Amino acid sequence: MLSPIRFALLSWSLCAGLFGGMAHADLDVDITKGVHGATPIAVVPFAQSGLSANLGGIVAADLGRSGHFSPLPESSMTERPVPPQSVNFHTWQALGQDYLVIGRVNPVGSRYEAEFYLFDAIKGTVLLSQKLPFDAPEARHTAHRIADLIYQQLTGQRGAFNTRVAYVAVYGGPTGRVYHLLVADTDGQDPRPVISSPEPIMSPAWSPDGKRIAYVSFENKASAIFVQDLATGSRQKVSDARGINGAPAWSPDGSRLALTLSKGGSPDIYVMDVGSRSLQQITNEVSIDTEPNWSPDGRTLVFTSDRGGKPQLYTVPASGGAAQRLTYEGDYNARGVFSPDGRSIAMVHGKGGDYRIALMDLRGHTLKVLTQGRFDESPGFAPNGSMILYTHKEGGVDRLAAVSLDGKNHQALDVQGGQVREPAWSP
Repeated sequence: MLSPIRFALLSWSLCAGLFGGMAHADLDVDITKGVHGATPIAVVPFAQSGLSANLGGIVAADLGRSGHFSPLPESSMTERPVPPQSVNFHTWQALGQDYLVIGRVNPVGSRYEAEFYLFDAIKGTVLLSQKLPFDAPEARHTAHRIADLIYQQLTGQRGAFNTRVAYVAVYGGPTGRVYHLLVADTDGQDPRPVISSPEPIMSPAWSPDGKRIAYVSFENKASAIFVQDLATGSRQKVSDARGINGAPAWSPDGSRLALTLSKGGSPDIYVMDVGSRSLQQITNEVSIDTEPNWSPDGRTLVFTSDRGGKPQLYTVPASGGAAQRLTYEGDYNARGVFSPDGRSIAMVHGKGGDYRIALMDLRGHTLKVLTQGRFDESPGFAPNGSMILYTHKEGGVDRLAAVSLDGKNHQALDVQGGQVREPAWSP
């Protein structure tokens, strides 16, 4: 019987069956379970002209998608103030709003300037106001920046709306599939292709500066690892050793890649200096060692190994040394990823035939299961550490989803007419 970890390593060969029939790959994001008692906030449509993007609408959608806020529907707004001195706080208090956002977009030469105000609607005070210059093509990103600023002001936590998600999608039927690595905004809009191939693509990994993506491609009928510059499209093949070339993961400073290579026989963990391509072998076991991920300080790698008989998570110094087993609970623990603050590790936790996303607190090594699916996989943290992006199977279809660290807020990121896998959240 094929072990779950070997299944993961060889899953590329099954991708064709998983992705069959996809017609589109645009993401739709829906909140399926929000935080109880979400804070009411009114985001008045911004006064603007000459732009296709509705900045106020994007800000409201971002805040609502977080699950922490409940934006007032436009249809319930009885007035739409533009200058701050025109705000009647009694109106918004009567509508039960805690906070109010107003804004406008002014043309400035060939550019634009977005001006917005965040009010405490109960106290009638300004909490935040800024002017953000931008070019027309950056209108959507400017709206996401405004949402990030408001989110941080009200929660104390960095927003992650102005970031991107990479994912793998497949177009076409069984006889003509084309695999695509795509990058989209976190609200699913503006998907852009990174690379396409008639052979499987997998394991996208963002560089820490968000300018490059490492991924595995089988375009030459064997696995190889590429690093591609997103601005220019230029790419370099960094590994095509004999056997498996898989699971690239960037070091926090972007100078090294942790890899899984089987050129020595069994799959082991290696660290490559990206500049010189020199390799250091980190593990050397007859078991399958794979799926490395770096701690935020760059000193430790977590990886999956079946050296104990079943797939479990282990840690090892990134400079090499003895590995230590990290997980003992359940039948299967794999695909470990450190949280941005290094205090916890998300993983795929298998027990009784169910594979769910779980979170381990590294201080007490306590494990909390966050999802309720049967085949959840590929966890990855949002850059602010507030959500975990993952893949789950629903009705035989693979979908993207996100869950908050307390398991209370769930989002579904659906692809129109198809399936996606291998999500990766940008820095």
